[in-house]
Amino acid sequence: MGQTIKICGLSTAPTLEAALRAGADMVGFVFFAKSPRHVSFETARELANRARMRAEIVALSVDADDATLAQIVKATEPDYLQLHGAESPERVQEIQRKFGVSAIKAVGVAVKEDFSKADAYKGKSDALLIDAKPPQGAVLPGGNGIAFDWRLAYDFHPRKPWLLSGGLDADNVAQAIALSGVRGVDVSSGVESAPGVKDIERINAFIEAARQGFEIENSRRSVP
Repeated sequence: MGQTIKICGLSTAPTLEAALRAGADMVGFVFFAKSPRHVSFETARELANRARMRAEIVALSVDADDATLAQIVKATEPDYLQLHGAESPERVQEIQRKFGVSAIKAVGVAVKEDFSKADAYKGKSDALLIDAKPPQGAVLPGGNGIAFDWRLAYDFHPRKPWLLSGGLDADNVAQAIALSGVRGVDVSSGVESAPGVKDIERINAFIEAARQGFEIENSRRSVP
């Protein structure tokens, strides 16, 4: 996983195609009934088949049991399972072993001390996602459109691939890349016109802005 742009919460063929044409490296499908981005197994199967060999497929779940995970894996044959609940490091490792699929463990942060939670997954999860911690009482563990201070992530070096998420959109993603030093970004609500409704123009704008942000950082780092 090098420089990576992930569009998560896709649920229709037109918006998926827009993300793929614009150059998304990863596309994500949500399996969480409380989310406005939730998709059925049948819909996910159709979308995953469209995306296969064009982008990496990520299937997101929240504290799912083995039976549900088995259905998700069967429907999407994902490259990654994104675990966005309270899964313990041991549970993450068990899921990867049992289903033979790499996992991205999401960890919510708001202050510097929250990164210690991510440290516990360094040897257990194949990749990490650092997301803004949801507000107290929030129904959704992610996709809430809020951000944290991206400067807090600049010294985060887990020796695992990791993505930055939380409150990103086309207007701020380049700044987020510069402040955090991240090599991968993940967006969901930041490319929507309403909760769960992806907007093609916003998808295109986000991917273009993220690519420009990475290019600027590459140029900066190459200067002796």
